[in-house]
Amino acid sequence: MSHNDDTRSHAAAGTAGSRTLKRSLSHGQMTMIVMGSALGTGLFLGSGTAIAMAGPAVILTYAIGSALASVIGAATGEMAVRYPVRGGFGTIATRYLGPFAGFLTRIAYWTATVLIAGVELVSVATYLNYWWPQLPLWTGIAVFGVALIVLNLTSVKSFGMLEFFLSSIKVISIVAFLLVGLCLIFFGLPGHAAVGTANLFNDGGFMPNGPQSVWLSLAVVMFSFGGIEMISISAAEAKDPSRSVRSSAKAMMVRLATFYVLAVLIVVAIIPWRSASGLGDAVEASPFVLVFEQLGVHGVAHFVNFVVLIAALSSANANLYAGARLMHSLAVDGMAPRQLAQVNRAGVPARAVWLSTSGMVIAILLALYSPKEAFLSMIFVIMVCALTVWVLILFAYIVYKRVEPATDGFRLWGGQFTAAVGVLLLFAVWVALFMVRGSMIPAVVGVGYFVVLSLLYFARIRHTHVIDEQTFVEAQQATGEYDAMKYDADHALETAAKLGR
Repeated sequence: MSHNDDTRSHAAAGTAGSRTLKRSLSHGQMTMIVMGSALGTGLFLGSGTAIAMAGPAVILTYAIGSALASVIGAATGEMAVRYPVRGGFGTIATRYLGPFAGFLTRIAYWTATVLIAGVELVSVATYLNYWWPQLPLWTGIAVFGVALIVLNLTSVKSFGMLEFFLSSIKVISIVAFLLVGLCLIFFGLPGHAAVGTANLFNDGGFMPNGPQSVWLSLAVVMFSFGGIEMISISAAEAKDPSRSVRSSAKAMMVRLATFYVLAVLIVVAIIPWRSASGLGDAVEASPFVLVFEQLGVHGVAHFVNFVVLIAALSSANANLYAGARLMHSLAVDGMAPRQLAQVNRAGVPARAVWLSTSGMVIAILLALYSPKEAFLSMIFVIMVCALTVWVLILFAYIVYKRVEPATDGFRLWGGQFTAAVGVLLLFAVWVALFMVRGSMIPAVVGVGYFVVLSLLYFARIRHTHVIDEQTFVEAQQATGEYDAMKYDADHALETAAKLGR
């Protein structure tokens, strides 16, 4: 390390006290934050667009997407078990790929999260239109946006408790939907005969738009899995990061794969795929609502609409949280204005939270001037950012495996080889993104955005960034201190038990 870099490192360490996030998230809260981010509009609202592209074969698309997401999630989780650092995978990318990659990873993810928060609020307003068709989209976005800002400015513990509650509602509801849906398909319910699987093969067969439609629809479906990397960000505020990351990563991969594949199977099996794809050009209702409307069960449809509204609100909440933490990390490392690194008395980076509300403003503007195209336009820009982040995460993991010892308890099966396959699949999704109708302009805007960011980095940021090794020291201390406390507690209980005999 050069003398200049060493000076920067000490400067960063010296001011860390006023910038340190508080480790107050419990194991359950951390798991639900990850689930809250990933289970949002990508499944409940965006699935209609994917169904329009691939027909019943969208089941295969979600299966492939689940496998790819599991690779990314496992790689992220393995690195986070060892280094539960502030800035998560972005800080890790800085260490193993260099400052430029670390900057791009974090700024891309920050951009994705703030836009996703806006997309989710568009969805919340859309679901409100199911009950109040005349309500302007911007009204719902503004009202719920203010509520989320207030929540995220309080302590992270309060945020974690509410996110746990919201995510629990939608996880329980999805499980109930799966059980009811599978019964309707294979056994029937009182007053409703078994639907069977005929709709999977009617109207053009299982792949009505050809095998290429499975590949092209990945450009939309992968949006559904945005949030799988949230585990690395929340690890910096977990009480027991090592245990929480291990179990949360495993639960996330199993649950998301099950939820997505089975849920989409139920949708395209119960109603014809052309009806289920009604969201392909206009965002008016969720396919999950249409399932029950098709069966004439209107009361349940209202409940499902409520659940998917909660899902979108929960995801917006989790993404605003993540965006603020990434911007805080960039500021601590000198890659964003220093003022954004400050935290309030509750340990919340309040200024970073305010800046991260920019996606809500964009969502309101799109809702005012281009309401029908707002959802898909933002999805494609987000996908450019997400794909960039995922590729850099896997590249960082490949380098990480070359220089770090094996992680105990949790690791990506196949290691570097599996990560390399994941990179190739992500490049295939990149190509598909530019071939989907309506995606060219948003995708080009996304690429242009990265060109501007790259120029900004080399012109200014590379001269001001710091090498913050202190965050790695703090992360290892947090893991070691928790393990030591747990050992002392277990030892005390054992001693008390012996004395009580």
